[in-house]
Amino acid sequence: MAKIGILIETEDGKVKDTNFGVLTAARAQGEGTIVALMLDGSADGAKEALGKYGANKVVQVSAAGGDLSTRPDLKARALAAAIDNYGLGALLGLASAQGRDIFARLAASMDLPLASDCMAVDLAAKTVKKSHFSGKTFATVKMSGQVMLCALRPNAIEAVEASVDAAVESFDAPVEDPGLVKVVDVKKEAADTVDLTEAGVIVTGGRPIASADNYKILAECARLLGGTIGASRAAVDAGFAPHAMQVGQTGKTVSPRLYIGCGLSGSVQHFAGMKTSKVIVAFNTDKDAPIFEKCDYGFVGDLFDVVPVLTEVLKEKL
Repeated sequence: MAKIGILIETEDGKVKDTNFGVLTAARAQGEGTIVALMLDGSADGAKEALGKYGANKVVQVSAAGGDLSTRPDLKARALAAAIDNYGLGALLGLASAQGRDIFARLAASMDLPLASDCMAVDLAAKTVKKSHFSGKTFATVKMSGQVMLCALRPNAIEAVEASVDAAVESFDAPVEDPGLVKVVDVKKEAADTVDLTEAGVIVTGGRPIASADNYKILAECARLLGGTIGASRAAVDAGFAPHAMQVGQTGKTVSPRLYIGCGLSGSVQHFAGMKTSKVIVAFNTDKDAPIFEKCDYGFVGDLFDVVPVLTEVLKEKL
């Protein structure tokens, strides 16, 4: 694969750390040029961070036909023009909320197949690895099409540094907006909240958490670990947490470095959403809970006893 494009996502002008795993996946394909495409943020400001993980070029993409920040279909057309201009054989990105939207529009615009939520890619063989049947197995899927479009699950591939001297370019795509959709307002989560799908550490509470207020116990522990909190479907259905916090088959699929389950039974539906976590730790009062068959480390104990002790230890060590 001679040239691989990476769609870079930013937040508050800063490159998201989860992009670096995608860059690592691109480098693993062998020799070739890696072109990082930016639709927002600053290419000049991102040069150092992206070059540190192997991006040969950082391209600021704009469009003559309007504002990319408010026109999602214009974004797709600008990306399609960039793919053609740079002769890219593949475009990789994140299977985040933003990534899923833009990749779907791009695939429709270019009439190409799309693989989303991929765990691994092999661009030479034109295959991707994806979770199937509620996470019970993985499938290798063969793709067709002149350009491979693949959105990778955030944190699925561990980022590895490989510094190069990145060059910065600008590309003004000669495309017009079809006028189908315009974003008029964006409601963001609280500034101190880490997106579940991109968090490196997640501390999740199940039904035994008993109330919304008790999530403060987990939040303090998660904060010390640099992570965020999640909830099981049972906790969400009981009204203890909003659906945005739900991890599982009917919630969000996550792949953090560390997943701590507090009071989780370990249902198939929940496990499907977090089974690709690098390390799974579980606390439960029931020694026969299914979660203990699926975790790396398990502790039989009440979360209200165990989590405060863990939090105090973290305060002493960190």
